[in-house]
Amino acid sequence: MRPPALTLSTLFAALIALPAAAAPTPITLDQAMSNPDWIGTPVEAAWWSWDGKQVYYKQKRTGSPVRDTWLAAAGKPRLVADAELGKIDSADVTYDRDHKRMLVLRNGDLFERDLKSGALTQVTRGAARLEAVQYSSDERAVQYRIGSDWYVWDRATRVVGPAALPRAAKDPNAPEDDSYRATELRLIGHLQRQKDDRDALRARSDELRRVDASMAPTPVYFGDKVTIEGSSLSPDGRWLLVVTQAKGADKGRAGKMPRYVTESGYEETEDVRVRVGRNMPVAQQLKLVDLRTNRVQDIAFDALPGIAVDPLADLRAAAKKDPLKGNRPVRIADGADAIEWSANGARVAVMVRAVDNKDRWIAGVDLAAAKLQPLHRLSDKAWVNYDNAEFGWLPDNRTLWYLSEESGYSHLYTQDTAGSNAARALTSGKWEASDVRWTHDGGTAYMLCNRATPGDYEVCAVNAKSGALREVTQLDGVEKYTLSPNENQLLVHWSASYIPVQIATVPASGGAATKLTDTRSPEFKAREWIEPQYVAVPSSAGGDPVWAKLYRPAQLDPNKKYPIVMFVHGAGYLQNVSRRYSNYFREQMFHNLLVQKGYVVLDMDYRASKGYGSAWRTAIYRQMGHPELDDYLDGVKYMVGQQQGDAANVGVYGGSYGGFMTFMALMRAPEVFKAGAALRPVTDWTTYNHGYTANILNTPDIDPEAYKKSSPIEYAANLKGHLLIAHGMIDDNVFYQDSVRMAQRLIEMKKDHWELASYPLERHGYVQPEAWYDQYRRIYQLFERTLKQPAGQ
Repeated sequence: MRPPALTLSTLFAALIALPAAAAPTPITLDQAMSNPDWIGTPVEAAWWSWDGKQVYYKQKRTGSPVRDTWLAAAGKPRLVADAELGKIDSADVTYDRDHKRMLVLRNGDLFERDLKSGALTQVTRGAARLEAVQYSSDERAVQYRIGSDWYVWDRATRVVGPAALPRAAKDPNAPEDDSYRATELRLIGHLQRQKDDRDALRARSDELRRVDASMAPTPVYFGDKVTIEGSSLSPDGRWLLVVTQAKGADKGRAGKMPRYVTESGYEETEDVRVRVGRNMPVAQQLKLVDLRTNRVQDIAFDALPGIAVDPLADLRAAAKKDPLKGNRPVRIADGADAIEWSANGARVAVMVRAVDNKDRWIAGVDLAAAKLQPLHRLSDKAWVNYDNAEFGWLPDNRTLWYLSEESGYSHLYTQDTAGSNAARALTSGKWEASDVRWTHDGGTAYMLCNRATPGDYEVCAVNAKSGALREVTQLDGVEKYTLSPNENQLLVHWSASYIPVQIATVPASGGAATKLTDTRSPEFKAREWIEPQYVAVPSSAGGDPVWAKLYRPAQLDPNKKYPIVMFVHGAGYLQNVSRRYSNYFREQMFHNLLVQKGYVVLDMDYRASKGYGSAWRTAIYRQMGHPELDDYLDGVKYMVGQQQGDAANVGVYGGSYGGFMTFMALMRAPEVFKAGAALRPVTDWTTYNHGYTANILNTPDIDPEAYKKSSPIEYAANLKGHLLIAHGMIDDNVFYQDSVRMAQRLIEMKKDHWELASYPLERHGYVQPEAWYDQYRRIYQLFERTLKQPAGQ
């Protein structure tokens, strides 16, 4: 384990004084914004060979969308020939309890590998949408789902057949409540005898199915007024849990997005998403099916604590809306992915979320009584995180494990559901646990952890009995990992500031990493880059500092003040101040160029960013753009006070959420920010999607003030600085309409020093190098003409 984190005062002193380093290689804008293949394509999926002796990985061909498979070896990877591909496995595997066999999904087909002999057996060929692969409780069979239907493959007989066939339709054999039909059967004896014969044959067929496993099951009908949103089969094959919702619910009015540059030469339109509050998530129901009898029972949610209490009651009353009656509507999180069975099929846990997303429950199901048994409740006055929602069962078939933010940070808990039912925290502290993987005996849990600093990700391991925690890796930038078949090693995806994702192996007991790949191009590796400094900016809000990446010359000229550029990452809930390879690798090269041209640059993980706990994430509840702007104002003070930044020449830029924040900076702190580039920005949160926005601002009908307070278009009158708006015209995430409406607002207010750059063939994430270049040329020119002027100009 590395030594504990430095104190802030020591950290500042260490970070301000840079060690001597080679001079950065000059970068041109054209090079930085060109097709990223010139950097070298990163490692994508990677996996162990079945015997754990070799590692395979996928990599994109340079200048092509085709992916190749490679056999990794330290420094000497080998391209796998096409003729060999049918003999290897994939990254998508499922082990049996004792790691004697594994299931492999490859190219959409299912295989089983014997881990003693290496024999590979194909289970399916050409099956569409094969999902939810699992072993049966006795491990003699394999179960999987195609669409809503469940199938089972028997290893001994090699027979594949249906295990459960749920149908969102009327039962054709159910008696209809029709008085005319009843009269006909009463009056016409021949019709009644025909019906009796059909009923007798069907009853006999059902009797045979119960005793003859070779017969296919009959469908289970749920009526034609619902849709089936998910289903989960118990490993013992007896029970089926089905998630349904009402059919024909109002989906809201979809947007129509015009496309002006098309292959046909004519304008075309495409349907796009609905706005927030216009398509409330449809409530879901949970149903239990006894597959021995096909009996369907509804499972009520009444037992969930707090289900009937409306946390938005005060806002609803203030908006003069009717109070909610009865239970709040809920959804089964992510359909079938929110249902976890114990390996023996005796227990099941379901994750349920309130539609208002203020509560998340994990509940067991009393299968005999068809009733929920609450096990855990996570509540948040703002919103419960959609991330860090992993859960499952340990091999003892009675201990539930799950991640929860109840301490303020995502941590791992276990709970004995057959004993005291008390939860036990296996991890704790001001760091986040995620991506949990258990050893097959349930003795050790591995996870990603960021204990040293929020942006330093390693693999940690915790002992399930003692709670002893250790860091396994020392790579700083771990992205993800898998255990080897014998669980003695880890296959780790890792990256660094200027190293796209690569792979390495690390002993599970800890130790030095064996790095297997370096896919960077010789040209990219030969360059010297400005390594970002990781700085902790003091926060005027008190408490934790705001972590940031600082780009600056190795030595500052003591007689000079440097124009400042502040970068704002997108997504809101995203972490960019980490030691991993950035999603914003182009921007990072642009920051090198800016430093080369005489700027200093700060990239901050403002409040709402990922990796810092729930209070950091929810600080923006009902006030988007306000705590974040305070953080950026603190960042400007830091740059002026610690890095010789010029307070009179401060610029800001970013895309998506970063574009939104650029508006908020220029329009809410015009005395600080002189210029800004808002890329694909949200200008009015009432136009964004429901799933993201309603968590943070509730809905416009009951919380209009939150939307008004958080939308830049409401502050347009304050604009004084120089503004560039850039937007893809076929953006189906943040609509181009957002920028058009802001442009019209600025026109009507007779604002000067702003421009709108439109990109007819780009969506939210730009693709074409020419569009990237044009956009960043404009940003660079904006800063050059506005931030290198004397104060007052």
